[in-house]
Amino acid sequence: MSNDYLLRNLKLLDGRPVDIEIADGRIGRILEAKLADGRIGMADGLDYTANRTIDCGGAYVSSGWIDMHVHAFPAFDPYGDEIDQIGVKQGVATIVDAGSCGADRIGELAASGESAKTNLLAFLNISRIGLSRIDELSQLDWLDGDRVGEAVARYPDVIVGLKARISRSVVGDSGIAPLRVARVLSASTGLSLMVHIGSAPPAIEEVLSYLREGDIVTHYLNGKPNNLFDAEGRPIPALLDALERGVRLDVGHGTASFSFRVAEAAKRNGIGLHTISSDIYRGNRLNGPVFSLANVMSKFLYLGYSLQEVVAAVTSSAAQWLGRPELGRIQAGDPAHLTVFDVREEPVSLLDSEGIERKANQRIVPRGVVTNGEFMACEVWT
Repeated sequence: MSNDYLLRNLKLLDGRPVDIEIADGRIGRILEAKLADGRIGMADGLDYTANRTIDCGGAYVSSGWIDMHVHAFPAFDPYGDEIDQIGVKQGVATIVDAGSCGADRIGELAASGESAKTNLLAFLNISRIGLSRIDELSQLDWLDGDRVGEAVARYPDVIVGLKARISRSVVGDSGIAPLRVARVLSASTGLSLMVHIGSAPPAIEEVLSYLREGDIVTHYLNGKPNNLFDAEGRPIPALLDALERGVRLDVGHGTASFSFRVAEAAKRNGIGLHTISSDIYRGNRLNGPVFSLANVMSKFLYLGYSLQEVVAAVTSSAAQWLGRPELGRIQAGDPAHLTVFDVREEPVSLLDSEGIERKANQRIVPRGVVTNGEFMACEVWT
């Protein structure tokens, strides 16, 4: 079947109506699509040649959503899931596996991405065993610099950074030592770090002191005692210093790492918003509190961020960090990666990782996704 499409009756985030042509896997013309009577529809008098026309019913369109923190290696049950189940089926065009695999099994993850519809990228766990155990940094023998270098050289189109989970349950008695190793590996590979933060030790101030420009702190809105905000909700000085150095912040909602209380403090103090990500895997997709990237995005609408800010945090901001600007824009000639979605005005219950429920009146619902020039519906269109 031809992958030439005409997506009709769309609107950009600023409300402008457009039709978008997709031909040979790339974005063709982006056409103003306002009819004479003011309704959204196919632009009058233009020559459309697509083999398949899809009426999007006035839905929003953005560049394809990017989830910067997922776990997509189902062999590591329960901390894994199928690539397309947390990707295109949820309106996400590109997922970045956040350290499920180290050097031992990164090849298996890369191979699974070749048959998926969703674009797959990955952070390489600095521990060769990855998440085959949840204390993967407790034995320094598992941190093999030669194996890391070999993996990075073998899979340059997949590996985008290194992942180090620096919290008590992961490092055990190793303390800050794994992060020192990660810093050395970052220098030798030229790759930035994504660092998971959680319970102490190590203390959060010590963790932040090792981070440099381009590194990412994930789980920055967690509500654990060792977090980035003081008892009054003010950002700790070490966080402000890290931001000044160019360290970036990633949500990484997950089962235990997003607190409405902390998120409200962050917004009140003007902290973030860099990238919104889900830290999704089978358990928290089926049972919550994550469910989907769209659900996490809806929480930030509730917090008072604009739709433009929320969508930028899963498109242009993520694409900028990845060094792949074409993934974060809608531009003629680029590979076609798009997400079509609604913002529904309806009551919705939103849960954080501490079991706190908030009632909202808006939710983001993905309708369809385009990856590599192919359109796929996310749900039955009504």
